[in-house]
Amino acid sequence: MSDRTLSAHALVPLLQGLPDDAPLYRALADRLRLLSIDGRIPPDTRLPSERDLAQALDVSRTTVSQAYAALRSDGFLTSRRGSGSLLHAPGSRPGTPGPDAPALDLTKATMPAASQVAAAATAAAADLPRHLLRHDYDPVGLPALRAALADRYTALGLPTTPEQVMVTLGAQHAIGLVARTHVRPGDRAVIEMPTYPHALDALVAAGARPLAVPVDARAGWDADGLLRAIASGPAVAHLMPDHHNPTGAIMPHDLRTAVCHAAARSGTIVVVDETTAELDIDRLTPWTPFARHATPGTQVVTIGSVGKTLWGGLRLGWVRADTDTITRLVAARHVHDLGTPILEQLVLLHALPYLADVAETRRAQLRASRDHLTARLAERLPTWDVPHVHGGLALWVGLGEAYSSRLALAARARGLAISAGPRFGTGGEFERHLRIPITAAPDVLDEAVDILVRAWDAVTSAPERPGAELRDASVPV
Repeated sequence: MSDRTLSAHALVPLLQGLPDDAPLYRALADRLRLLSIDGRIPPDTRLPSERDLAQALDVSRTTVSQAYAALRSDGFLTSRRGSGSLLHAPGSRPGTPGPDAPALDLTKATMPAASQVAAAATAAAADLPRHLLRHDYDPVGLPALRAALADRYTALGLPTTPEQVMVTLGAQHAIGLVARTHVRPGDRAVIEMPTYPHALDALVAAGARPLAVPVDARAGWDADGLLRAIASGPAVAHLMPDHHNPTGAIMPHDLRTAVCHAAARSGTIVVVDETTAELDIDRLTPWTPFARHATPGTQVVTIGSVGKTLWGGLRLGWVRADTDTITRLVAARHVHDLGTPILEQLVLLHALPYLADVAETRRAQLRASRDHLTARLAERLPTWDVPHVHGGLALWVGLGEAYSSRLALAARARGLAISAGPRFGTGGEFERHLRIPITAAPDVLDEAVDILVRAWDAVTSAPERPGAELRDASVPV
């Protein structure tokens, strides 16, 4: 039986913005399906009782009862007397069959492995025997790899020593570790909106109270709002200043400097996620690490990774920070894991000399996909607002209507998995936006756009029955 319970109070913000042009029970069931499919509600989470949710939403208990009944009939909800109602997308439980998976999956903005990874893996395997006499775990990282990463920062104009680098199990592991060691329950944390959802999850799991600052695909950051938020003295500020996920925005250099000044005065730790920073296509100024803008008294913790550049299957990242912070992170790490695999570190060590070549290849791939997708959307869905991005992995598209959740469900029914806009916010925000990755090949993007066109026609031509188009699809409603 699951030990995850979602209270009515916690669920209500996820249900904001339910459409009012159809029976409420159907809109409620549709939203809960989407929350289960895209992972905002983990599998086998116990939902609030019908009475509690009805009271929290100020609706009749019959409405919630009908929604739960629809979910049970679809296989999304299992109810047992005395155990409550557990929500789970069909097939989300290990070993259980579900509906056919969508033929296309654009929920992840990732690319296949760079061709150089295979050669690096071969070299790493040959290098492994000399490490086999070690009998301990590696919580901080191989000295040679830490030195190589430090040398890369130094070459970029940010002097760094190996003692300032810790190797982690990817960027998400690093973000979670920083959150657990630098945020106490009730602390405020600046977070961009929209944002990378797993960073928000990590901060909330550590007990942070998010303090949202808007980021717009065209206008960028609300500079005054960001500086005021940092001046108020939050514990941390999590920022993605280069090819922001999901908007693609790039923070101006003068704002970076201003952020560092404000953080130095308030004592706020600036946690900078640079996992997509080197994925340039045609940005106007060369990338330099955010920490180069740090002023005396500014504490910047930089998160890096090769998951977006080399390969998502190479689960390695790192933290660059002052030596006291690295010592603190290493000391806290054993609570959740005991170290980073040696073989994977050797693969990264042997791959680092190829990164400049990888960046050139990725730039060409992303440029071709970005330009192709932008042209197709302009041709097939001309009412959508498609901002130009200078790099990164996705487009943050404006739909013009608050149909993102309905569109994601309709697209899934037609064979395309894609994340609705609210996945990147809190409280049902961003129903007017959709993130579309530019990481797939042009022919795949053509197929995805075809599906989006059909799904968009369905949700806009019959608004009185949102979700009706799913009745005969692979995901029943």
